[in-house]
Amino acid sequence: MGILDGKKNIHFVGIGGSGMYPIVQIMASRGYNISGSDVLEGDIINYERKMGIKVNIPHDARAVEGADLVVYSAALAKFMDTNPELVHAKELGIPCVERSIVLGEVSRMFEKSICVSGTHGKTTTTSMITQVLVEAGKDPACVIGGKLPLIDGYGKDGSGENVVIEACEFSYTFLELTPYLAVVLNIDNDHLEFFKTFENLQNSFKKFTALATGGIIINGDDEKTTAVIHDMQVPITTFGIDTDADYRAVNIRKETKSFYTFDVVCKGEKLCEVTLSVPGRHNIYNALAAFAACHIAGVEPGAIRAGIEHFKGSGRRFEIYGVKDGVTFVDDYAHHPAEIAATLSAAKDMGFNRVFAVHQPFTYSRTKMLMDDFAKALSIADRVVLAEIMGSREVNTIGVYRKDLARKIEGCVWFDDSSKNNFDGIVEYIKENAKDGDLVITLGCGDIYKANKRMVREFGE
Repeated sequence: MGILDGKKNIHFVGIGGSGMYPIVQIMASRGYNISGSDVLEGDIINYERKMGIKVNIPHDARAVEGADLVVYSAALAKFMDTNPELVHAKELGIPCVERSIVLGEVSRMFEKSICVSGTHGKTTTTSMITQVLVEAGKDPACVIGGKLPLIDGYGKDGSGENVVIEACEFSYTFLELTPYLAVVLNIDNDHLEFFKTFENLQNSFKKFTALATGGIIINGDDEKTTAVIHDMQVPITTFGIDTDADYRAVNIRKETKSFYTFDVVCKGEKLCEVTLSVPGRHNIYNALAAFAACHIAGVEPGAIRAGIEHFKGSGRRFEIYGVKDGVTFVDDYAHHPAEIAATLSAAKDMGFNRVFAVHQPFTYSRTKMLMDDFAKALSIADRVVLAEIMGSREVNTIGVYRKDLARKIEGCVWFDDSSKNNFDGIVEYIKENAKDGDLVITLGCGDIYKANKRMVREFGE
């Protein structure tokens, strides 16, 4: 018996979040009566209101009255005893569940869910798969961690047999899913403040793939993945470049300054040639994973090629914010050393005069644990500017500061005012130092993108 059985009126606490919005879209289109609340107005809430959903700002205890189920975002989990709506729902005996539980129910609404996991590349690959399936006429539903321009949103409902879901490992969220195809892009040392050991992290991915009912798709070049995912109950399909994978990229070359071209070979047979429209060698792996998933889902190679080539990126993934006086401004969600290294390597390969990396570290534990790796990755750029560490769910009890990271990066600069996240010093530095032919890229999963938008508005003034 599922948590949605017998439920019709669903209230979402934190309805304005990008993770909530696709679930709201799918459930509203399937006849559920949706309401919600949040603390601030925003674009997503505006979209939801246009759908006819009643949204309260701020939270109000009375908003849960009449609900059969209350869904709260992961960010609110620690406020179960203080949030007025969650407290009142408990008083009324209304069941309350975290978002991941309902996302699991969504994965079971469709015959063949494609769930994309991995430490890096989830949003891009989930977006690529969605782009291919939409353009191929499969009308999938999707739940994506970034905005996909093709659908002008983070997700949608669909009439087809597939739902494409970005499957996050943090807090074991992806173990609530029921994947038909389980994709693992890679496994890297992240979220160890939660998992405690890398072995625990690896085992969580093994548990995730064990949930697959149709097949598993893994990166055959990633030893940390192949070490734990083998001898499963459903077929394992591999993709890769350096190993003899089932889906392999060969004859890799650059026919333009920015983007790779390669041949896709499946078990020795060339299927097609693909030219990416997103930069970086790491995106060859993302494209191969998307190719394998879509091919197994029944899409012809030519249609897969077209969808991948039409994909020009998703929100906050090497997203170009503008070009002012010859300076290109790009924002990227990268917040792990491996992601930063991949993104900056791609940027350096694109022919800009200089690359300015403006990074906002995320969480104190990750910054301290991976400090040397962060320093090495950021040093790929020509100039590095650091914003204050965004603690998010953490308090700085371990005594780590941005200056500790800055000392490890030659020529790194930072400004006291960015401790307040107003970014004045950063913006002025870029305005004074970036020149025609340079690239300025903001990096991080916090609000550093706001600095980028200010730079675009103010550059040249």
